[in-house]
Amino acid sequence: MIRPQAERRWTVVQLVPAMNTGGAERSTLEIGQALVAAGHRSIVISAGGSWVPTLLAQGSEHIVFSTGEKSLSSVMRLPALRRLLKAIKPDLIHARSRLPAWMARIVRRTLWPKPAFVTTVHGLNSVNRYSEVMTRGDRVIVVSETTLRHVCRHYPAVDRTRLRLIPRGVDAEQFPADHVPSDAWREQFFADFPALSGRRILTLPGRGSRLKGHVDAIGLLASLRERGIDAALLLLGVLESDRGHYVQEIKDLAIAREVADFVVCAAARDDVREVYAISDVVLQLSHRPESFGRVVTEALHMNRPVVGYDHGGVGELLRAAFPAGSVSLRDAESLANVTEHVLRESHPIQRTAIPTLSDMQRMTLNVYAELLDGTPP
Repeated sequence: MIRPQAERRWTVVQLVPAMNTGGAERSTLEIGQALVAAGHRSIVISAGGSWVPTLLAQGSEHIVFSTGEKSLSSVMRLPALRRLLKAIKPDLIHARSRLPAWMARIVRRTLWPKPAFVTTVHGLNSVNRYSEVMTRGDRVIVVSETTLRHVCRHYPAVDRTRLRLIPRGVDAEQFPADHVPSDAWREQFFADFPALSGRRILTLPGRGSRLKGHVDAIGLLASLRERGIDAALLLLGVLESDRGHYVQEIKDLAIAREVADFVVCAAARDDVREVYAISDVVLQLSHRPESFGRVVTEALHMNRPVVGYDHGGVGELLRAAFPAGSVSLRDAESLANVTEHVLRESHPIQRTAIPTLSDMQRMTLNVYAELLDGTPP
């Protein structure tokens, strides 16, 4: 639940490189919405992007400013950022990635009154001095226990009293439990992808990257079909304009494993809620540990079983909400056994263990209140 209308109106600036798709950008949008709903002034400074119209429609302001690349050009832009922030007079600056954090931290020293400074560690970045800036906020938000351990292990000098664990949350209204797509949607979807019709659908959302586990998913499909399960695989988001060679590798592998007729490669879609709803199992098979598993929270909140590797933020979520879907990293036999078990038997989903968007918004504004109003944590 978002905080009620505030007695004192804050001016909060969020700094992010651009407002396109991504976890940091989505959170920027969601916190801007919460600030406006609570009666505060929300400003986002970025190079622009596809989500700016949504940001403006929600009541936030947007200022176009490019932080540039990690180079001398960024240093040259510091005076312009200082003039911009001096005119805005923010009460708080929230930096969501490394270069904006460095720039904000330098400029902030020259501002009076000095605004509060918050950072969010959204990912498991490389460990170096450049990344360390994300631990230098007056408050440092981490998005999972995995991220918290990463920060504490690699930056032992961090003041742990400043750390705040706030998981990214699922929008309960956008991904409701037991959502049923319309007949018209189903008819069109299965007309577009007839290989999925009438079969047990495994859906692996993710861009066209070797790290996303597409090879593992094809091996899984072959194993399930050998076990007599009439399954098909949807690789949602794998079709990208610059990934044609990789997609062909995936298709060649499907031919070699004799499952080509049951694999669908598709571009990213806006109707992912409907896709989750018709999926029998949603897969999260990233080889590299991720800070948080958005796909996991969305699918589980819709009461769709998820099978994924037990590492990083994905493993953390599965252990809490759906342990039946947890698999040791790249263990092909276990992956097939677990998925078969999930397909053949129903297992409870602990939906109360799934973080929600309203929780994330409330907890983030509480962090702001700690710094701006002296509210106890």
